[in-house]
Amino acid sequence: MRSQLSFIRRVVCSLYVLLLFGHSVSLAADKYTVEGVVEGADGKAQIKLTEGVKDYDDKTDRKGSFKLKRVLGGKYTLQVVQKDDVIHEQSINVEGDIDNLEVKIGSSSVAAEVVTKTANLATEANTTQPASAPVPVPQTADASGGASNDFILNELNFEIKKLTAEFKHLSREMDDLKALSKMWINPLTIYSKEIILKNGSTVFGKIVYQDDKSLKVETLVGYLIIKRDEVVRIVDNVITEDQQEYVPEQIRESYAPPPMPKLTVPKYTSSSVSNRDAGEKFSANCVLMGNISEKKDSQGNVVFNGEIKNIGGRRADFVKMDFVFRKNWSGETRTLTTFIQGSYNTFDSGIVSDASLLPGALGKFELYVPQDFGSFIGYSYVIDWEEYQ
Repeated sequence: MRSQLSFIRRVVCSLYVLLLFGHSVSLAADKYTVEGVVEGADGKAQIKLTEGVKDYDDKTDRKGSFKLKRVLGGKYTLQVVQKDDVIHEQSINVEGDIDNLEVKIGSSSVAAEVVTKTANLATEANTTQPASAPVPVPQTADASGGASNDFILNELNFEIKKLTAEFKHLSREMDDLKALSKMWINPLTIYSKEIILKNGSTVFGKIVYQDDKSLKVETLVGYLIIKRDEVVRIVDNVITEDQQEYVPEQIRESYAPPPMPKLTVPKYTSSSVSNRDAGEKFSANCVLMGNISEKKDSQGNVVFNGEIKNIGGRRADFVKMDFVFRKNWSGETRTLTTFIQGSYNTFDSGIVSDASLLPGALGKFELYVPQDFGSFIGYSYVIDWEEYQ
């Protein structure tokens, strides 16, 4: 009985020693690193080494790179797996560190052995070795005569730069066309200088040269040379963008802009007395005496002054001047009104007015155009009055 127990103990001790020895041998075995990149995969993939001493796996990054560490030497089957499907498979022989393994999806599935040399094999290469079978070299786009990736990238960059240059050129041409169209719609966007001369004429243009004797002005009809001593003043017209009137969405379909105010047509008396009707013989008739003077005050307001005379045969009441200012070449206008400073008159209703003109009387008027009114390219006027007797 004791001999059997001692025999069993010896067997157990022997097995334990063998296990320890095998484990130490496995720890002492060489381990390598397999590193490479997967080309042609749609997204990330899983790399597996199977059918060898031990199975290994890793996942690729966005660029397709992977790295398997502590791989025991031997022959393995490398698999590329995506969504539980094996999309590529090839055989590799790990005899040392593999630094740049290229795994191309869609290439031939025939096993391609990749053999690397370690530092130990480098010494063996110096010794005489019998002729070995040639190692198959993986075919690349460069080796097969196809275009390389660098060449394709350079061509794409060249095409992108070419399209960018053409786009910039077309954009500049569009800007030039917009500037020309804007000039013909409103020439004051370019010819913003208003030059008032002593003879009463006004020139709109762009001053391209000036000195102490003359001005060179560019206009729509060409260039003009103007003597400086003939210039009364130069006004710089600031053009502002037109703002459309806001109309609520609920009434846009039925909305119509308000009509322009209708100005009274001035009444003039015929020079021939015989041509006047009996009813119009003694009617009022107000006319402008002389010219309308225009000046600017210290605050930048434009002031218009003038005189009106009643050359008719009746009193004119509430005599006023309606000035219609043309804002731009598109036809936008604004109207300002001023009453004359005439004689006082009390009507039957008790209303007192100082804007009446007796036959043959003169009355002065004065119109202030505020600075925030904006620029204008011209104006017209209409004399209006009422007759209550």
